[in-house]
Amino acid sequence: VVSYDTITGIPHIKQTAQGFSDESAWARGQSWGLYGYTMMYRESKNKSYLDQAIKIADFLVNHPNLPDDKIPYWDFYAPNIPTEERDASAGAIAASALLGLSTYSGDKGMRDYADAVKMLESLLSPAYRAALGENNHFLIKHCVGAKSLNSEIDVPLIYADYYYLEGLLRYQKMA
Repeated sequence: VVSYDTITGIPHIKQTAQGFSDESAWARGQSWGLYGYTMMYRESKNKSYLDQAIKIADFLVNHPNLPDDKIPYWDFYAPNIPTEERDASAGAIAASALLGLSTYSGDKGMRDYADAVKMLESLLSPAYRAALGENNHFLIKHCVGAKSLNSEIDVPLIYADYYYLEGLLRYQKMA
C-alpha cells in the first residue's frame, strides 16, 4: 500500500498488509499489479500503463526467488525460502496477465507468452491441480491468503480458480 502526499504526489508511506515486510514483494500483490496495469493499458492505450506492466512482468518472471515451475512463494523475500509456501493464486493471476500482456509487448511478447504457458502447465500438474472432488471442490490448491496475518495458509482460494480458468480461456483463444 502506497500513500501519496496530496500536494506533491510523492509517496510518504509504503507498507504491507499481507506481505512479509514493508520492504518485501508480496507475490499476489505483484501479480495483481501486473494484471491491473495490463488491463488499464488494454482499456486506455496509455503507454505509461504498458511500461509499468512490463516492469512488473520483468521483476516477477526474472526474480531469482521464482522457482523453476514459475509458481511463486507467497512473498519473494519470505525468510525461509525454499521451504516457504507457494501461492498458486499468484501464479494463476500472473499467467492470465502475462497472456494478455504478450499481445501488447512486441518482441518481448513471446517470452511473456512462454512464461504464462509454463505457469499454466504447472497449475495443471498434480502439484497444484486438485483431483475431482478433492480440495473442497476447488480446482487449484496450495494458495496463501495472508501468511503474515496467519490466515488462509496452504488453502484453496476462489480467485485462484477464477484466474486459472480465465488464463486457460485466454490461452485457448490465442492457440
